[in-house]
Amino acid sequence: MQEIGHWINGKLVAGTSGRFADVYNPATGEVQARLALATATELDDAIQKAAVAQKAWANVNPQRRARVMMAFGALINKNMDRLAELVSREHGKTLPDARGDVQRGLEVVEVCMGAPAMLKGEFTDSAGPGIDLYAMRQPLGVVAGITPFNFPAMIPLWKMAPAIASGNAMILKPSERCPSTALLLAELFQEAGLPDGVLQVVNGDKDVVDGILDHPVIQAVGFVGSTPIAQYIYGRAATNGKRAQCFGGAKNHMVIMPDADLDKAADALIGAGFGAAGERCMAISVAVPVGEKTADALIEKLVPRIEKLKIGPYTAGDDVDFGPVITSASLARIGGLIDSGVEQGAKLVVDGRGFKLQGYEKGFFIGPSLFDNVTPDMEIYKQEIFGPVLSQVRAKTYDEALALVMDNEYGNGTAIFTADGDTARDFASRVNVGMVGINFPIPVPLSYFSFGGWKRSAFGDLNQYGPDAFRFYTKTKTVTARWFSGIKEGASLNFKAMD
Repeated sequence: MQEIGHWINGKLVAGTSGRFADVYNPATGEVQARLALATATELDDAIQKAAVAQKAWANVNPQRRARVMMAFGALINKNMDRLAELVSREHGKTLPDARGDVQRGLEVVEVCMGAPAMLKGEFTDSAGPGIDLYAMRQPLGVVAGITPFNFPAMIPLWKMAPAIASGNAMILKPSERCPSTALLLAELFQEAGLPDGVLQVVNGDKDVVDGILDHPVIQAVGFVGSTPIAQYIYGRAATNGKRAQCFGGAKNHMVIMPDADLDKAADALIGAGFGAAGERCMAISVAVPVGEKTADALIEKLVPRIEKLKIGPYTAGDDVDFGPVITSASLARIGGLIDSGVEQGAKLVVDGRGFKLQGYEKGFFIGPSLFDNVTPDMEIYKQEIFGPVLSQVRAKTYDEALALVMDNEYGNGTAIFTADGDTARDFASRVNVGMVGINFPIPVPLSYFSFGGWKRSAFGDLNQYGPDAFRFYTKTKTVTARWFSGIKEGASLNFKAMD
C-alpha cells in the first residue's frame, strides 16, 4: 500500500514516526494509502530549514519572486487534470468540481504575480526640514497554513501563494484526509524555481498543529476549518504572540423574495446547496422564502430538481452531480441530524437516508435531503451539517427574513434573490455577514478582493487572499530619515513637530 510522507527541503521524504493515518477512497470506503504523521522532531527540522531558506528568499526582489509565481501558475494550468484527479480521488468530489477547486486557487496565484505592486511602501518627501518619511512592507519570516479537506488545492494555494510572494517561508499542514494534492503543488512550485525549504509540507494530526502553534520560529498561522477549532487555534496562537487568521463554520441563508425569478432561485439553491455533497463553507444550507405563497411555490420547484440529481463516484465523469461525503463518521453524523430534524417536527420532503449505489455499497454516499417548516430551535438549523441537506425556513416578511440571518451566530455568506433594487441594496447594507450575493448564491469574491466572514465564522482582523493577504503576511516598518543639508540646529529636549 502507498505510504505518503512529507515535502522537506525540496524533496519527498518518508516519515520516521511509525505513526500513520488512513487515507480513504470515499467512493469505495477502502483505505487507499497510509499517511505518515510527523513527530515534533520532524516538524522542528522542517521549520529550522525553512528559517534558513527564508532569509535568502526575502532578499530576492519582488519582481523575481513574481516570476516564480508566473512559472508556478503555468505549471498548475499544465497539470490541471492531474491535480483535479488527485483532489477527486481523495475527496470524492466530481472532476468538474475538482477542476474548479484548482482553478479558484490558481486565480490567487495569478494575483500574486502582481506582488511587486502589492508590496509597495509609502513615501513622503520633505515631511519636515530635510526629513523624508517612508514605510516599507517586510516579510514576517516563517509562517504556517493549516488547511481543510474540502478544498485540497484551493485553500492551500490561498495560503501559500501570498505568503511566499511576500518573501516568507511556509510550513503547510494539509488535511490528513486529502494530503496528496498539496505534495504535488509543492513539486510544481519547486519546478517553477522556488528554492528548497521555502515551502515545507508537513503531514500530521493535532500534535503537529499544536507544535506549529507553540513553535517560537513560526510568526503567523492561517487556518480554515470548524469554528471550535478556529477559535482554539486563534486563542493559542495569540497567547504565543503569533498573528492569526482563522476561518470557521457557516450557516449560509438565501432569502427569496416574492418578486424573485423562482426558477433561477431554485437552480441556484440546487447548485449551492448540493454541490460537492454540501461540503463547502459557502454552501447555502437554509432557504428563506418570504410569504407562504413563495414558500409553497419554491418547494414545488425544488423537489423535481432534487429528484433528478445523479450521485456517484468521480470516475463516472460528467454524468455525476455530486459524490460521497468524506468519511463514514461524516455520513453517520449527517444521517443523525436528519433523524433529529424529523424528531423535532420538521417536514422531510425529500429523504436522502439509506441511499446505496450499486457496486459502491461501502462508499460514503448519502442522497440529497430537503426539509420544510424548519425552525431556528432545531438542531438541523443550529448546526453546520456539511452535507447534502437543504432546510427551508418560512418567513412572513422581509424584515423577519433579514432578522433570521442577522441573529444567526455565523456570518460567512448570505444571498438574496429579488427583482427589486431597493430591497437588494437595503439587504446588502444592513446584513451583518461578510460576503453577500445579490441574485448570486455563492458570493465568493474574485481573487483581487478578499474572502472572509463575520461573527463566529472568522477570528482575526484580516481576510484571505487579495490585499488583506499581503497585509497579513507582512509587517510595516516606518523610517524617518534626515539629511543635514546645511541645516543648523542645536540639541533640543523638547518633543516637537517636524515642521
